[in-house]
Amino acid sequence: MKLKFDKALSLVAIGVLSVIGSAQAASVYEIVNIEDFDLNGTLDGTRNGYAMAINDEDELVGISKGKNKLTVDDVDDSIIDVEDGISEAETITYSVYSEIEANNFTFISSENASVGSWVPEFFSLAGTFDPSSTDTDSDDELIVNDVDTYFYGINNNGVKVGAYTGEELTLDYEGTSTTQEYFYYRDFEMRGIAVKNDIEYPLLPSYTTYEREQTADIDAATVEVGGWSVASRVNSNNLVVGYGSTALSSSSEDLIDACITAAEDTDADNPIPTDICVQAWQYPDEDYGTRYINYQTRGFVWDLDNLDEDGLPELTVLELGLTPDEDSTLIYTAQGLGINSNGDVAGRSHVYRNGNEDDLYFDAAYWIKDGNGDYQYNWVEMDDEVYYSIAYDINDSGILVGSYSKYIDGYLRSKFFTLDTNNPEEGIITPNDFLTSLSDLSSKPKDINNQGQVVGYIESTYDQEKPRPKVGFLFDNNTSEFVNLNDQLTCESKGYEKNTDGEWVRHTISVEDGTGEILTYGTDISIVEANSINEDGTIVGTGFILKPEYQYDDDNELIIGENGLPLFELDGNGDPVTSYLPRMVVLKTTGGEACSSSDVDDDDESYERLGAASFAWLFTLPLLWLRRRVKK
Repeated sequence: MKLKFDKALSLVAIGVLSVIGSAQAASVYEIVNIEDFDLNGTLDGTRNGYAMAINDEDELVGISKGKNKLTVDDVDDSIIDVEDGISEAETITYSVYSEIEANNFTFISSENASVGSWVPEFFSLAGTFDPSSTDTDSDDELIVNDVDTYFYGINNNGVKVGAYTGEELTLDYEGTSTTQEYFYYRDFEMRGIAVKNDIEYPLLPSYTTYEREQTADIDAATVEVGGWSVASRVNSNNLVVGYGSTALSSSSEDLIDACITAAEDTDADNPIPTDICVQAWQYPDEDYGTRYINYQTRGFVWDLDNLDEDGLPELTVLELGLTPDEDSTLIYTAQGLGINSNGDVAGRSHVYRNGNEDDLYFDAAYWIKDGNGDYQYNWVEMDDEVYYSIAYDINDSGILVGSYSKYIDGYLRSKFFTLDTNNPEEGIITPNDFLTSLSDLSSKPKDINNQGQVVGYIESTYDQEKPRPKVGFLFDNNTSEFVNLNDQLTCESKGYEKNTDGEWVRHTISVEDGTGEILTYGTDISIVEANSINEDGTIVGTGFILKPEYQYDDDNELIIGENGLPLFELDGNGDPVTSYLPRMVVLKTTGGEACSSSDVDDDDESYERLGAASFAWLFTLPLLWLRRRVKK
């Protein structure tokens, strides 16, 4: 049956979703990291927090993103506290003429942590320090992190995996500028990392160095380009899955050759050392975020329990889904994203569908060891209407979860699917989500446990022309129950409290601004993405919480009123503006009842605002740094 949803249907469908979601679910959840009706879900000094993975010991890893941009009061030299509202995050731009500043930080949290139950605790990875630190150097300058860090996975042994950027290095500046003292660069842009028994293991890619061969016209040269690698998950046997660089693209080799040639020009007024020129090309373009140094990329498996002669985890490179022509200049990519206890890997790869070299696609895949212990590539079969697909995870029973993108009623949508890799001939199955047949709601799974429970996110409205808000979902592969996690929360977890009449009402918050105006609004908490679920059914992910916004001047500094407090941002009617912040959430099953109270106004503006606030960078993690397109 072909579904067609228009605006007139959307509000009716929303009501249907709520009824169906509530009727199907067997479990009720509470958010256990709520403190004083606020989400305790990011590191001090940062704006956004995301829980990425949880193990069966109730330990999680997460990422805080965006240092709070505060200002200093000239009157008493004190920091303005905007914790009750939304401050802007520091804008980070990259240039070989500027110092490198980090904006992503790793944290851990657990139920029985010494710092408090489910309190985010900074984890120093690759020599980083707490983003809220006010330590200064010998010149009384604030010490700034220059290494971005990311956690994506944790196993039951407490092994944590993720990625980090290279530390800042400097070269003496040579040129015509009288104010520039140094060039700034790093040895590599991104490198996988694992932390086992408090020991950090860098997870190197197979390719890090470019070597130019000598010819009759040019000399040989060697350039450390650094390469790329990312660790996505780690299984119970300490096998780490991820992806990394295996070679430079041909166009990137041309850029580096040009850098070497330019550095050899002794007559240049502003000579650029090779390392600096290469770094400039590796940084993302300021306008479009494009990276011009690109690598051939393959899926990797690192074995933390078997180290090579250099003391580094042994590396296995997963084969590509096709064999490129020897003279091909295209970029081919494969990525490992999930791994089960058997060592089976889920991910994606470029492939010629059905062996047809005219049909090059980026499709979901899985790799399973054969009788000799060698990984063998397996394509997840897709029909011709699918533009691309991806597999995120695979459980110990061989159930693979992923998503594919195709046009539904004229719009490109992503749909969640499952595949039994023990019976691949049966093909993928697309769950019916909230309806009894295929809807046009985009959905993506992020994790599956061994109980067959799947978590991820799905769109929640049917508006065709506007951004759609997203909600976290829970799907039971055994019963096909598919629920909106927000419909399964207790009232306290959604921001409600009982009044003197015993009725559930929004907890109210009052905040004063620089004019003395008091803004009063109701607490509003919602689950927008579920990223991980352990065997006990504990879910971690990201929630939105409502906060007031503040005004900034042309220099991007907080505007402070006479009473020393910042001014609220105002809408066209002169009323204070509120918006949503993403924060870590931890959901535990409870014996309570799902909240039936609701004061949500199903108007288009509220949904558009929530959708517009979504964080696209998280939806691609851990693919953030390696979006690849086929190019010459």
